[in-house]
Amino acid sequence: METAGVNTNKSYFDGSLLSLLGWMILGSIVTGLTFGFGYPWALCKIYAWQIDHTVIEGKRLHFNGKAMSLLGNWIKWILLCIITFGIYGFWIFVKLEQWKTENTSFEKSV
Repeated sequence: METAGVNTNKSYFDGSLLSLLGWMILGSIVTGLTFGFGYPWALCKIYAWQIDHTVIEGKRLHFNGKAMSLLGNWIKWILLCIITFGIYGFWIFVKLEQWKTENTSFEKSV
């Protein structure tokens, strides 16, 4: 669908390298200062940056995940890794992607 020469069904990403670097540096500092407990916060901020700058078929995505929710899952996943002698580690990437997807939606139009 085109309106006044603008394709409204276009998919694109409008994030900048400078803002990504800023979030990565801040996330690294917070993670280091909190001895790793700030890592879920850093992941949430970077996921939010990535997802909030993504438009699919003219609809902007929005990330609404919270660091405390991810922290709870993160602790559970680490405990499962310890209990299973690291075997559960193979599932963490998939679980993290599932959590990220569950907390992603299309931005509501106003």
